Amino acid sequence: MLAAPAIARAQSGWPDRPIRLIVPFGAGGAIDTLSRTVAAKFPEVTGGQTLVVENRPGAGGTIAGAAVAREKPDGLTLMMADVGANAIGKELIPSLSYEPPTAFTPIIHLVNLPAVLMAHPTVTATTVQQVIEQAKARPDGFTYSSAGNGNGSHLFMALFLKEAGISMVHVPYRSGAEMVTALIRGDAQFGFPTVSSGIGQIRQGNAKAIAVGNAAGTPLLPNTPAISTVMPGFEVAVWHGIVAPAGMDAGLAREINQVFGRIAAMPDVKQRIFDTQAGTVVGGSPADFAAHIAREVARWTPIIRQGGIASG
Repeated sequence: MLAAPAIARAQSGWPDRPIRLIVPFGAGGAIDTLSRTVAAKFPEVTGGQTLVVENRPGAGGTIAGAAVAREKPDGLTLMMADVGANAIGKELIPSLSYEPPTAFTPIIHLVNLPAVLMAHPTVTATTVQQVIEQAKARPDGFTYSSAGNGNGSHLFMALFLKEAGISMVHVPYRSGAEMVTALIRGDAQFGFPTVSSGIGQIRQGNAKAIAVGNAAGTPLLPNTPAISTVMPGFEVAVWHGIVAPAGMDAGLAREINQVFGRIAAMPDVKQRIFDTQAGTVVGGSPADFAAHIAREVARWTPIIRQGGIASG
């Protein structure tokens, strides 16, 4: 059993040297934490090879995306994927030098991170229906914070407002931490961060959870319903996975998929992802991840265009 990882590597031939994993945001955030969790296990399934995490933050992740898109599809440079850099970046930044949907080879969908619709304690609404009713009674009377124009927290709220037929004033910040801080200060009444970003303030009573974005809910907020109980079909989550530059050989893509699939299947990795980020492992084939990215492009493109959303 101890020899199994080395045997698997010998059969595939990948990796035969250290691999770079480009992360499109700075150290300490959710995607960086996930990347380092995966990197720590990489030697165990590759006979001792290393996965070197390299942070390339900026422009909503598209600086990293542009850099990886220029690399050779030889398996030596990979990227931890994000919706902006790898799916909708061109919609947010029309001058972007690459086309996210075609610039990468999808490898594996690693995780989904649930999000939660939060409110400041002074908001009297406690349910999705009450939020809708109060927002209709005072159009543009509420504000919501986000982690930046075009960020997932912005898109999730834009989708919620559109489907609910209501409006609120958007106030963008530079990070998930800043958006949550703004909400608990009362600078905004609502926000739609990841559960991991907001749960601390919810538990301390500084904010309240109205509903979660994913239909299955989360054990970390067992008494918080899903938005889909009021708005059927509504489901949002932050997702991350592994991609490579476009044009990768399908056989090599499958080999890389298998390595990361073994890491994602480890019980301690699953537990750490849940404990630190409330996340769930997804897995699947390169084709599965490609289909997911295509669905995200189709889903968010009209929201971005109709809302006039731009990165910044």
